[in-house]
Amino acid sequence: MTIQEASERYHIPMHILREYESWGLCGAVKKVMGDWQYDDADLERLSTILTLHDIGFTVEEVETYMRLLLEGEHTAARRLAMLEKKRSAALEEIHFKERQLQRLDYLRHEIRKTQGGKKR
Repeated sequence: MTIQEASERYHIPMHILREYESWGLCGAVKKVMGDWQYDDADLERLSTILTLHDIGFTVEEVETYMRLLLEGEHTAARRLAMLEKKRSAALEEIHFKERQLQRLDYLRHEIRKTQGGKKR
């Protein structure tokens, strides 16, 4: 499957595919007649890359994670640590947003209280 076919079929942005190629992580990807050819293992790795992007990994973090993944199972603890760090940051953000909502609701409540309970 060519880069264009992979992009269209799996809705993977071209810049992600080009990043993947530029990192030299394309173990089974072969260049045929000027086009990269992706196999199922490549598409699985690309799916992981998209997931990492979606959960907020930077390009550098994605590359580090993928290099560790390709090194093998002995890197599992390091990869897990990266995921735990990102999870903790996401939870902090959620808790911050919850506090913002509480403050917002308090202000809304105060306004409604002064209006005699009218809701707008």
